[in-house]
Amino acid sequence: MEQFMYFLHAVGAVGTGFYVLLPFLVGRTTKLAGEGQAGLADGLVLANRFAQYFLILQLLTGGYMMTFADYSVLWMSLTTVLFLAIAALGGIIAKPLKAIAASIRAGQSATSSINKARTLGFIILVLYIAIIFLMQYPDHRG
Repeated sequence: MEQFMYFLHAVGAVGTGFYVLLPFLVGRTTKLAGEGQAGLADGLVLANRFAQYFLILQLLTGGYMMTFADYSVLWMSLTTVLFLAIAALGGIIAKPLKAIAASIRAGQSATSSINKARTLGFIILVLYIAIIFLMQYPDHRG
């Protein structure tokens, strides 16, 4: 069962890997015109929703694996806080992504929404890299 949980956790990590590309894909919206921007934004909203489902998988498998391992309280606390920050910002970023498409379709400028989404995307990227580092080098000295 433990090996299967590690497998599911790895699948979840791959699914949330979308957050590595997100700030760069949002930046590409400025290079597209009109409906192309709206289409890319709609695609990013959908991909973000899938990444959120993978975060749920991460929560379930990671929580299960933490109950049977001998990790330090500090390591478990840091990974939990980073995970919750990624999940929260992943949910928050949906609004500016949706606003990009809505602004374009209304014929308005989407610059402020693009900037918000890009900034949030870079913050999520930094948090994602930090959690990968902690996963790669866990502290087993509980």
